[in-house]
Amino acid sequence: MKLKTLLRTATVGWGLTVLALAQRALVLQTDFGVKDGAVAAIRGVAFGVSPKLAIFDLSHENTPFDIWEAAYRLKQTVPYWPAGTVFVSVVDPGVGTERKSVVLETRTGHFFVGPDNGTFTLVAEECGVVAVRQIDEARHRRQGSERSYTFHGRDVYAFVGARLAAEVIAFKDVGPQLPAQVVSLKYEQPRLEGAVLTGMIPALDYQYGNVWTNLDEEIFARLNPKFGERFHVTITQTEREIYDGEMPYVRSFGDVPEGAPLLYLNSLMNLSFALNMGDFAKTHHIGRGAQWAVRIEKIPNQIRKENP
Repeated sequence: MKLKTLLRTATVGWGLTVLALAQRALVLQTDFGVKDGAVAAIRGVAFGVSPKLAIFDLSHENTPFDIWEAAYRLKQTVPYWPAGTVFVSVVDPGVGTERKSVVLETRTGHFFVGPDNGTFTLVAEECGVVAVRQIDEARHRRQGSERSYTFHGRDVYAFVGARLAAEVIAFKDVGPQLPAQVVSLKYEQPRLEGAVLTGMIPALDYQYGNVWTNLDEEIFARLNPKFGERFHVTITQTEREIYDGEMPYVRSFGDVPEGAPLLYLNSLMNLSFALNMGDFAKTHHIGRGAQWAVRIEKIPNQIRKENP
């Protein structure tokens, strides 16, 4: 597929906005941190492929080695980027081992470059898989890096992602085609059994301590919820109960008193828990990942208040 050209805006001088032709966006995600030169190195490799590339950062502060977190951040971000965007995701505890280096094309028209280690679990589910190709590292890697085995983010993934975004190569040129599937991480799928919702905690809203679930608006609607109604919430870690309590379902944080718990739909339209002006995760020692499960049940026979 030939990648189209985007228009990119840039602000110069006293707020003057100009339009410049740019190639497809290249979006970078790693667990490298920004304390040293690793991120600058991969950005430099990409820039060296084409100075016209529009290069952006998803995050470089991912928890080290946490493949699940990388998978979720891609799912969280991808819907807001146009078709043709190339994502390079490098959370790669198996660097230098036999895990495959791949490029994934989705039905939404996005491309994902990185190790096939579970990172692409959620975007494959959400966006659908058109094709997967294994990167031919003998042909597609930074010149002079042949004896480097521990920095594929710089030597292979940033290089290939930039060449794909800049249309130096097409998807078909990446390498041999593989079955249209990727390595998938196991996790608790959302379920409704009777009047009880069960799911898991894929992520925390770190800045504020809110706890996000994988229970979306559609499955929650099957409980016929009304603002002001109270729900019984249980959170467990590997079947050990960590939190058990009640909270109202409300539109936003200010609908409850300061310090009070609440159930709400977050910006991704998934059920979440919070403390108004507080940190729910820290207060109740809640984490995230496949071992963290949630159970939500509407409390029966309650009198609903219009303004909780």
